[in-house]
Amino acid sequence: MTPAQRLKVVGATTAFTVVLVAGMLLSSPQGRADDRAENSDSRIERGFDIAPVPLNLEGKNRALVGLGSYLVNRGGCDDCHDTGPAAQFARGGNPFFGQPKQVNPATYLGGGRNFGKISGPPSPDIISRNLTPSTKTGLPEGDHTFEEFLTIFRTGKDFDHLHPNCSALVTTNCFPTNPPNPPFNGDLLQIMPWPNFQELTDHDIRAIHEYLRAVPCI
Repeated sequence: MTPAQRLKVVGATTAFTVVLVAGMLLSSPQGRADDRAENSDSRIERGFDIAPVPLNLEGKNRALVGLGSYLVNRGGCDDCHDTGPAAQFARGGNPFFGQPKQVNPATYLGGGRNFGKISGPPSPDIISRNLTPSTKTGLPEGDHTFEEFLTIFRTGKDFDHLHPNCSALVTTNCFPTNPPNPPFNGDLLQIMPWPNFQELTDHDIRAIHEYLRAVPCI
């Protein structure tokens, strides 16, 4: 092989290596993360497009509110945090009836859906919580700060202690711990799919919290 031929082979190999490495970077988690970051603006604006209620942006981070709307409304939070299927959609706006979707603003994220009992007596009915902001503090989901909200998403902690484990002192609206009842932990939220949500980034969870601060209070 002549020097010129060797040079061509080296050049072709180098070019192939550059293309291969570039492809690996684009398909790697870091590459995908960078791609998501570049598309974050489109998710923010799409979030405002799909918000089903007027939003109060005063004193809020607009970008976080838009991203939070995208995550909340694409994630189906209102599917659980409303009063039930009969009132989830406005009259004439039920997509399951072949109608153009229109969420009922009177029940949006206001909680109240009854999931029934998940254990034996005296287990309580599990009722979805109101996620909208309070008039007292403007904080969502029972006046929870972001730090508390983050803890809920990461660990499932129930700060309200609405359904504790039964004990000698707690005998009603509690989870029995004796067999054959399931060993539910009354300190944790039992219906909310927090084991899935705990994988969200802190930024995404902050965006959800910011969006819930911006929706109307119910």
